[in-house]
Amino acid sequence: MLKKLFILFKIARKLALSDALKVVSKFHKPPLIIKILVSIFSISFSKNNYESNKLTDEEKLCTSIQGMGTTFIKLGQFLSTRPDIIGEKLATHFEELQDRLPPFSTIKAKEIVKENLGNKIFDSIINFEEPVAAASIAQVHKARIKDEDVIKDVAIKILRPNIKKTFNDEIDALMLLAYFIESLVSKTKRLKLVEVVFLLKEITNHEMDLRFEAAAANEFAENTKNDVGFHVPKIYWNFTSEEILTLDWIEGVSIREKEIMESKKINIENIASDIIQHFLRHAVRDGFFHADMHQGNIFIDDNGQIIPIDFGIMGRMDKLNRRYLAEILYGFVQRDYKKVAEVHIVAGLVPGNIHVDELAQALRSIGEPIFGQSVKDISGGKLLKQLFDVTEKFNMQTQPQLLLLQKTMVVVEGVARKLNPNTNIWETSKPVLEKWLKESKDPINSFNETFKDSVEVIKKLPELPKIMEKANQALTFMASGKIPQESNSFSALNEKKIEMKMFRNQSIIGLLLLVFVGIIVF
Repeated sequence: MLKKLFILFKIARKLALSDALKVVSKFHKPPLIIKILVSIFSISFSKNNYESNKLTDEEKLCTSIQGMGTTFIKLGQFLSTRPDIIGEKLATHFEELQDRLPPFSTIKAKEIVKENLGNKIFDSIINFEEPVAAASIAQVHKARIKDEDVIKDVAIKILRPNIKKTFNDEIDALMLLAYFIESLVSKTKRLKLVEVVFLLKEITNHEMDLRFEAAAANEFAENTKNDVGFHVPKIYWNFTSEEILTLDWIEGVSIREKEIMESKKINIENIASDIIQHFLRHAVRDGFFHADMHQGNIFIDDNGQIIPIDFGIMGRMDKLNRRYLAEILYGFVQRDYKKVAEVHIVAGLVPGNIHVDELAQALRSIGEPIFGQSVKDISGGKLLKQLFDVTEKFNMQTQPQLLLLQKTMVVVEGVARKLNPNTNIWETSKPVLEKWLKESKDPINSFNETFKDSVEVIKKLPELPKIMEKANQALTFMASGKIPQESNSFSALNEKKIEMKMFRNQSIIGLLLLVFVGIIVF
């Protein structure tokens, strides 16, 4: 109990000093008791930094979060997807949070590798270099290994020491804080703060199991091995564990380095179109797509190939949702709103008693204004968001996988437009959608070789299917922003709430006993 209270005190202190209340007050009026507690926790005898006084309240909060460590950086990034809780302005600022921390020592990194992989594997690693990148959860080292008698340059990703324990201790304390706030301020219950923090815990804990990321990268590589201009680094399973991930070293430039790419004679306009087409191809053809395609996770090699990294967050869609996505996007491209409405009804996404012409009229209200905009203002991701908002009025069932795809599509389009502001989303998407719709109607289908490769992976890691199932569940929850009542996670959340209620009651009893003893003694 004392440990939890101590962690909770440190968190409350950090939040109070970060000007969080001032920012929150702009869109949620805090009650008096919260203001008093924040005033107490924010008492400081140090002088204000003059430079920080030049920043806006939102910038101050982001800077503070940046210095609070892993748990808060992850919380900020997660909340950037929830403008309903923190407001659009703050959500935009949180999107820019940089997931960077000082690296831990190379000596410690080698110890972790040796402990996870064993002496024999560790001794086969050549030229283990200093870290080249350090984030809140892990850092990356360049090294060389011998693979089938061939020396390979590799990147070795290593989890930070004790990161799981630190994160889970802090996130449990944050959940307790959220529970106290909901108990004290009834209006905050609608925001489901406890659920939000619990969801972050579920997702991040899966991200901390690098076997999941390795399996995702392996499947992604198999799906895309014949895609010209797109390359996924190879995973080295003998050098991979729960805390270690080893994959091919990438020689390339970040997609944000536009001038460097131009100096290498790489066609920027082609890259902008290709990244959208590859993303759609992976979504509708494979039903498995990279769901974290921001600029920092995309590299371009000298041949102009797109090389993604960081496979911790991947999206998955079943065949029905893939056809639904392709049909509705293609229907909007063709401006065939009745066809899009029919797809909704036939697929059972809206009740069968909905009149097709009424739904088509609602869909036209989305499509026609979009086609009246200039090319650079048209967004497939934003179209999907409007579509979900409108069809919700017709009792459309929530499709979490499509929500995750919609969010990712907005990011991918943003990356493409930074390379080429005039990228035509519809002209770029049309050939991919047409091809898949034509091929998917072909009655002759063959099994993908991915199945055989997946079997090999499962043989090496018997517990992997369980990990993958939990990870997919966590990502689905992230997309929908809620935890379904029939899930195991919902039961775990209820158990956590009961535990926090008992803790709160014990704390109150302990405080009363302390006061009682104080009265007797003094």
